[in-house]
Amino acid sequence: MSEAIGKKYIKALIASVGEKDLTPLNSALTSLSSAFSSVKFNNVILSSDIKKKDKETFILSMLEKPDAKLTNFIKLLVENGRLSDIPAMSKELQKQIAIKNNEYHGVLISNFEVDSEQIADIEKNLSTKLGSTIKLENQVSDYPGLKVEIEDLGVEVGLSTARVKAQLVEHILKSL
Repeated sequence: MSEAIGKKYIKALIASVGEKDLTPLNSALTSLSSAFSSVKFNNVILSSDIKKKDKETFILSMLEKPDAKLTNFIKLLVENGRLSDIPAMSKELQKQIAIKNNEYHGVLISNFEVDSEQIADIEKNLSTKLGSTIKLENQVSDYPGLKVEIEDLGVEVGLSTARVKAQLVEHILKSL
C-alpha cells in the first residue's frame, strides 16, 4: 500500500519541481529515510501523543536548509499522516531519477563471487543491448548458475547449469 501512495506523492512532487531540484530532494528524502532505521525516531513519528506541528518541526530540523517546495512537501505529509511512507517515497524518487537518466540497477545472482571485470563486461553488453546504462550488484546465493534481474526494465536472464545439462543431453539424444 505505501508503495502505491509513495508513487502518487513522488509523481506530484516531480511535476512541481524542476529537473535541477530533484537531486537535492533525493538527498533530503534519503537522509530522512535512513532515520527510520532508528527505533526512537519511529517512536516519535508514529506517536499519537505528539502534535503534528511538533513532528513537522522535528522533521524539518533534521534537514539542512530545506527549500520552500520540500518544506511544503513535509507539511503535506505531516497533515495527511504519511510520514511513515517516506522510505517508500525515497525509493520511488530514486527510481524515477534513474529512469529520467536512463540508468537501471540490477542484480547478478550466482552461487559464487563474480569478478568485478566480468561484472563490468556483463554491464557493458547489457547496456549496449538494452540502450540504457546498467549497473549490476553481485549477490551470492544457492542459484545453480547465473541470473541477471533488472526489475525496473522487467528483464530476467538466467543460465542454469541443470538446464544446460538437460539441453545437452536432449541434443545428444536427438542426434543419435
